[in-house]
Amino acid sequence: MSLHRLLAVARKEVIQILRDPRSLAIVILMPVIQMFLFGYGINLDLKHTPTYIFDREGSPQSRELVSRFRSSAYFNVARQVDNYADLITALDAGRCKLAIVIPPDFSVQLRNGGAATVQALVDATNDNTGSLVLGYTESIVAGYSGEVRLEWLRRQGQLRAAPPVSVATRTWYNEDLESQAFIIPGIVAIVMAVVGAFLTSLTVAREWERGSMEQLISTPVSSLEVMLGKLLPYFVIGFFDTAVCTGMAILWFGVPFRGSLLTLFAGSAMFLTVVMSQGFFISVVAKSQLAASQVALISTFLPAFLLSGFLFSIEQMPQVIQAFTHIIPARYYVTLMKAVFLKGTPVSYLYTELAALAAFAAVLVLIATRAFQKQL
Repeated sequence: MSLHRLLAVARKEVIQILRDPRSLAIVILMPVIQMFLFGYGINLDLKHTPTYIFDREGSPQSRELVSRFRSSAYFNVARQVDNYADLITALDAGRCKLAIVIPPDFSVQLRNGGAATVQALVDATNDNTGSLVLGYTESIVAGYSGEVRLEWLRRQGQLRAAPPVSVATRTWYNEDLESQAFIIPGIVAIVMAVVGAFLTSLTVAREWERGSMEQLISTPVSSLEVMLGKLLPYFVIGFFDTAVCTGMAILWFGVPFRGSLLTLFAGSAMFLTVVMSQGFFISVVAKSQLAASQVALISTFLPAFLLSGFLFSIEQMPQVIQAFTHIIPARYYVTLMKAVFLKGTPVSYLYTELAALAAFAAVLVLIATRAFQKQL
């Protein structure tokens, strides 16, 4: 392999990139736009849930419970109604996700030390949202119930008994339980997969469509030199985009970075090699820029988005799908990114992910090299 010929092919590819404004726009704008779209568009935090309340008693005790919902960041008490039909209408129309009904004998039951029941109507059209709303509601009611029970015991002259078992919680890695800290590191992997495969999927297909492949075949440049020369500029671009996305994650979105930049960029280099080899192989097979770009987007974005653990927990998937995720390179890169960002995991604990990415890179480089032949 001649370094001179390899650099000549790389220089030719750089000139084509600079002459193609669409490629420049993809290189510069796509990663930033995707980071903003995914970073702000995907949010698993449930706050300010529209809530209607039907207080059938209007006592100080019921108003105190209502104030708990008003002061919570998870609920937005949009309206208090005076009949049951308005609650049903609001739920049907989608104006609220939660409706609270306080019974007319609420304070009487509390004064007598009995159990007062508060009705909660939850819009469970989205089961995940419904479960979260129900959990937050039960937490507020349980907290208020505990205070009322303690006050009743004091009036009865009974000492407060300590519970036999208590839980002392401490949240690690994502102390504020913010979904952005969980999502943003995975977004970097999604962006790298799409950009890397999309750009390199146009390399060989562009030569066929412009009629310059015959000239390239007639040169003494080998197949491996053509492949490496064409991928080298995009590899540099990919590293630049990785640095931009990482900087945005840390400086703009405020995601904590506790790991090693060396580990992050080593894993990124392997993953870029994987997706770029995949894009090059698609470009060789498709021989059409339109077809190659569509196949590249479908084969990288969907698996990376759905089966990498970026958003959906792999452990909750069916066993067959869990087994299938082991052949998705993005799975290992997403795991590595989250571990490096949030946990600061040392490289000694990331051998599985790094070894898997290295194996995928070796296999796909071999496949892409064998697929490209210097012949018409």
